[in-house]
Amino acid sequence: MKKIGIILAGCGNRDGAEIREAVFTLLALDKLGEKLGAETIIMAPNLNQHHVVSHLTGKDLPETRNILEESARIARGKIQDITQVRPETLDGLILPGGYGVAKNLCSFAFDGSKASVLPAIKSMITKIHEQKKPIGAICIAPAIMALLFGHEHVQITLGADKETAQEIEKTGARHVVCAVDQICVDQALKIVTTPAYMYSEAKLHEMYLGIEKCVAQVLAWA
Repeated sequence: MKKIGIILAGCGNRDGAEIREAVFTLLALDKLGEKLGAETIIMAPNLNQHHVVSHLTGKDLPETRNILEESARIARGKIQDITQVRPETLDGLILPGGYGVAKNLCSFAFDGSKASVLPAIKSMITKIHEQKKPIGAICIAPAIMALLFGHEHVQITLGADKETAQEIEKTGARHVVCAVDQICVDQALKIVTTPAYMYSEAKLHEMYLGIEKCVAQVLAWA
């Protein structure tokens, strides 16, 4: 049974994990994993998120929320502190997107190509990569792949966002324009990416196709 780790960044596209992308990732893993023999290990850092944003008004709220607690909403409670998961027990890794990825898991939202990655996230991803296991990244999550593996000239996609792509390429990463229902595959590094809500007006069925292809590639490599 292949074990695929899922890293969540909270709950909600403005300050956490993008819920639809996370659910589609889990759906694709459930659908494809049933045939290929795979189970999911959902995890998140046990830290407070950068800030809390009202998803109704878009304004900051005067409160604090924990990334692990918020992610547990999507995981229905079946989730682990990322520091308690050993990379050697996993066969692959997938990161759904959401603005929380760029705020909570790294500082890309504020520092661009000079951003840092949360130590627990960096440790998990780099160890998976060192073990030559596959990684899938969705929406803005490929930014973390660029921050960590830009020196290896990782090939990723953020859709057709020119400004973000230019910033990403400052890390040494290579950006590829990609449709919402397609994937960008770095065969050498075993990293696969798909744009999802980098196209803000993406249709759900098209976005799911891209995410399913991303998941399928991770499972094929695992």
